[in-house]
Amino acid sequence: MSLPRYKVTMLALTVGLATVFVGCSSNPKKEVVDTGPKSNEQTYYNNAIKSLDRGQYGDAAKALEAMDTYFPTGQYAQQAQLELLYTKFKQKDYEGTIALADRFIRLNPQHPNLDYAYYVRGVANMEQNYDSLLRYTSLKQAHRDVGYLKIAYQNFVDLIRRYPSSQYSVDAAQRMKYIGQELAESEMNTARFNLKRKAYLAAIERSQWVIEHYPQTPQIPEALATMAYGYDKLGDKDTAQQYKDVLKLNYPNLVKSNGEVNIRAARKEGSWWNRATLGILGRGEKAEVSKDTNTETSSNSEQQSSLLNKVSFGLLDRPNREVSKEPARADESLYDGQRK
Repeated sequence: MSLPRYKVTMLALTVGLATVFVGCSSNPKKEVVDTGPKSNEQTYYNNAIKSLDRGQYGDAAKALEAMDTYFPTGQYAQQAQLELLYTKFKQKDYEGTIALADRFIRLNPQHPNLDYAYYVRGVANMEQNYDSLLRYTSLKQAHRDVGYLKIAYQNFVDLIRRYPSSQYSVDAAQRMKYIGQELAESEMNTARFNLKRKAYLAAIERSQWVIEHYPQTPQIPEALATMAYGYDKLGDKDTAQQYKDVLKLNYPNLVKSNGEVNIRAARKEGSWWNRATLGILGRGEKAEVSKDTNTETSSNSEQQSSLLNKVSFGLLDRPNREVSKEPARADESLYDGQRK
C-alpha cells in the first residue's frame, strides 16, 4: 500500500533536513592556535599602562592577561597581577577580581603590597551586594540577601588583623562600620516581620543578636524596645521591666506615660541616612582611599589621587559624602626604576 503524496513529501523533507544537520555537526571546527607572545614583556606592560591611563580597561585587561599567560615569572609579573586586579574591578567583574585577589594572596604571601589584595577583595565582595538593578529601587539594601556583606566584613577583619598599620585599614574600618549597620538593619527587619506574625521569641532573639554584636549601630534603640515589647507580650513582666528601665534611662521618649513601649517611635529612632531606601544615599561617610601604595609620593600626586578617589560609581554620589567605592590602583612607581 503506497503512502499518500503529502506524506511522501514530508518524509523526504525530514530526511533531507536530518542529513544537513548531521553533515554540519560532523564538520570539525577550526582550532584556534596560540602562536605565542606577539611582543616582549616590556611592550605588553607599557601598552597596559597606557590603556589604563586612558581608561581603556578592555585593552588593558587583554595586555595584562597576556603577560600572565606568557610571562608568569617575568620582571613585571607581580605588578601586572596587581594592575589586573584594579582593571577587573573597573570593569565591574567582581567575581574575577575576587578570584585574582585570592590567587595573588596565595602565591605571594610576602609581597610588600599584599594588603592591597586583601583590601580590593573586601571592596569587591561589598560591591557584589549592590551590583544589580535593585540598587535603584525602593527596596532597602539591608532587606535583601546580605551574604556578600558578611564575607566583605570578614575580609576587612583579616586585613586589619594582618596589617593594622596599612593605609587601607582606616578605610576598611569605616566600611566595617557601615556593613555593621546594614547587618543590624537586616536583623531588625526580620525582627519586625516576626512581631507582625506574633512570633515574639524569634523577634527577641534577633534583637538580642543586634545588641550583642552591633552595639554601636543606630538600630540599638529599636532592638531594646523590641525586647521589652516582646517579653511583655510573652508575659515575662520582670524581664520586660528591666529593658523598659534601660529605655527610660537612655531613650525616655520610647516609653509611654502608661509604661507601654512606643514601638513605632523606636523604628524612627535610627539615623535617616542609614535607613534610606535606595542604599546609594544610605551609606555612612568613609575615609577617602589613596590610590598610591608608595608612601614616598609627591604632594601633587597625593592631591591628584585625592581628586580621583572622589569619583564613585553611583549615579547619586555627591562630594559631601565622599564615598569612594573604587579601590586603589596598584602603585606603578614601584617599578619605575625598571622601566626603559
